[in-house]
Amino acid sequence: MIDKRASSAAEAVADVFDGASVMVSGFGEAGSPVELIHALIDQGASDLTVISNNTGSGEVGLAALLKAGRVSKVICSFPRTANSTVFPDLYRSGKTTLELVPQGTLAERIRAGGAGIPAFFTPAAVGTPLAEGKEQREFDGRTYVMEHGLTADFALIKGRAADTHGNVLYNMTARNFGPPMAMAARTSIVQVAEVFEAGGLDPETVVTPGIFVDRVVEIADPVHESTLVAAGATYP
Repeated sequence: MIDKRASSAAEAVADVFDGASVMVSGFGEAGSPVELIHALIDQGASDLTVISNNTGSGEVGLAALLKAGRVSKVICSFPRTANSTVFPDLYRSGKTTLELVPQGTLAERIRAGGAGIPAFFTPAAVGTPLAEGKEQREFDGRTYVMEHGLTADFALIKGRAADTHGNVLYNMTARNFGPPMAMAARTSIVQVAEVFEAGGLDPETVVTPGIFVDRVVEIADPVHESTLVAAGATYP
């Protein structure tokens, strides 16, 4: 039997090393692994490359990791949203660099990385600064730009439930980035509200098979990022 449970968020992220690339799931707080990110802040790893849909909100979760000075580069689609108060100053001061990627392209780069596809062609970003310096080809009279698949050393993912073998279910939009990130990372770490014994989940409902998950940690009552931001909370 393979039991992939970690006893705590701290144990789950203990081996994240300086200079690591870390995918962080999200697409709204349904998929934001706040407890894992806070544990990573406490753990102390620095010079991280973060791959995520955005740069977090307020001064909690991913934004708190950035504020702590642990992230040297961000690869994302939305570096600035209504509550993105940390990243803009870091970027303008040169403390954190940015690779901007269209959202659909970002999702496909991660999916491709997880599937072992080194590169693909897409019409997204053709004729914009994001296509500069990249190989372009014409197919059936239309220009496409080549994008590379993305992999990472670690993925921090929020699911809804899992079993001890690492089979994962998600809540709503958490499925947008969680499943492909689990495939694309060398070590995938998933926090869920409930962990079932093996056989406790209907296999027909499983979204991410356990083969793509290395660690599962139960966070029975996860915080909601929007609630923390509305309350003006900060971390640590």
